[in-house]
Amino acid sequence: MAEYEVITIGGGPAGLTAGLYTSRTGLKSLLLERGIVGGQIINATLVENYPGFPSGISGAELASLMHQQAVKYGLEIVNAEVAGIAPGKPYRVLTTEGEFGATAIIIAAGSEYRKLGVLGEEDLSGRGVSYCATCDGFFFRDREVAVVGGGDTAITDALELTRHAKKVYLIHRRDQLRAGQVLQQRAFAEPKLDFIWSTVVEELAGGTALEELRLRNVKTGQRSTLKVAGVFVAVGLMPNSRNFFEIVDQDDAGYIVTDEAMATSAPGIFAAGDIRRNSPRQIAAAVGDGVTAAMSAFKYVQESGNGARVTSP
Repeated sequence: MAEYEVITIGGGPAGLTAGLYTSRTGLKSLLLERGIVGGQIINATLVENYPGFPSGISGAELASLMHQQAVKYGLEIVNAEVAGIAPGKPYRVLTTEGEFGATAIIIAAGSEYRKLGVLGEEDLSGRGVSYCATCDGFFFRDREVAVVGGGDTAITDALELTRHAKKVYLIHRRDQLRAGQVLQQRAFAEPKLDFIWSTVVEELAGGTALEELRLRNVKTGQRSTLKVAGVFVAVGLMPNSRNFFEIVDQDDAGYIVTDEAMATSAPGIFAAGDIRRNSPRQIAAAVGDGVTAAMSAFKYVQESGNGARVTSP
């Protein structure tokens, strides 16, 4: 079993930042990523709210730069899916590529957009189907779009889209919103926003791009179609934490509970980014979490007597 001083699970902005920091201190560091390094930001056509890029930068390019920088300082990256963490000294990280030992672990596995699970969703993803209004709203300027959901995220997305789209339809399976009152007031006052109540999306249809939504009213059973150029799915997020519930405390939604140092309930295990409770789920915040988790892991390794050769961040 290969052993490391710090293993980071997840290769998004939080994980890459953590790996950069632990590597720069001289800690023997490994990052495990099951997919493409970069996380969800690689799907963002243009990131305009990350400091240092006044003209914006593509998510793929930003992820590539983060990746290059982390590797430059010695971070080792292995493509593997993590199945769990076994307790012990060292901890054992169980993966599809075997077991890896670590004194400290940083869980930065992120979260996934909850999908509708309807016909056409996968095929049209990126071709009219989006999960990020801030990322993709600009590309639907002066067109008609829809948002699916009724919580804070859905209303925030719908209001963001009214800045670009000609018309925004909000489709909600209930007859009232779940969003906070302030957001509701803003939504009801927005002339570009129309509400379709008690309705679910049953199918997304189109050729090379989305053309229409096929809907069903849950009260009457009546079916209808809605022609739109884009649909933004905002029905929640799912943290990628299911493989860690036996080792660290999580809240009712599955987000990992941490303190201000990113420490979890398990000594030497830290969490950063979207997977932790109360994360704002922004790139800049994930980077900050990664820094904090890395410095906490550095301190833990030093206090464990396994990091005598390293230098302070």
